[in-house]
Amino acid sequence: MAEEAIVLTPEGFQKLKDELEELKTVKRSELASRLKTAISYGDLKENSEYHSAKDDQAFMETRIMTIENILRKARVVNSVDTSTVQVGSVVTLNDVEFAERIEYRIVGPAEADVSDHKISYESPLGQALMGKSVGSKITVNAPMGEITYELLEIKA
Repeated sequence: MAEEAIVLTPEGFQKLKDELEELKTVKRSELASRLKTAISYGDLKENSEYHSAKDDQAFMETRIMTIENILRKARVVNSVDTSTVQVGSVVTLNDVEFAERIEYRIVGPAEADVSDHKISYESPLGQALMGKSVGSKITVNAPMGEITYELLEIKA
């Protein structure tokens, strides 16, 4: 069975590459120093610094493997057609009920971050937006009820 590609924008791909490099070089070295210091304190059974450093090391190694897997499966979206919404599009929406404008970048799930206005094309809003053109009305079911947006602009 073929592995499913993980869609990334060029910026998301580069950000993951940079994070991987930082983890493999700087962070591994820092953790090695922490472990060395913790081991020097003696009795490892009751050494909280040692256990904390080992936990951090396990988390970091898991993150390294996760990023390597994402990068291996990555399909980078380089060009964006602004006639319809697609991965990489930046969309300006108008919340019809509250007349509020909001801008989102449509990204793959690996780089989604709502606090940074990046939503996954797999999210309910992302799914509703995919393939739509300027002027479209989009209705999304949210925990607080249905929200209707008007698609005002699509940028690359």
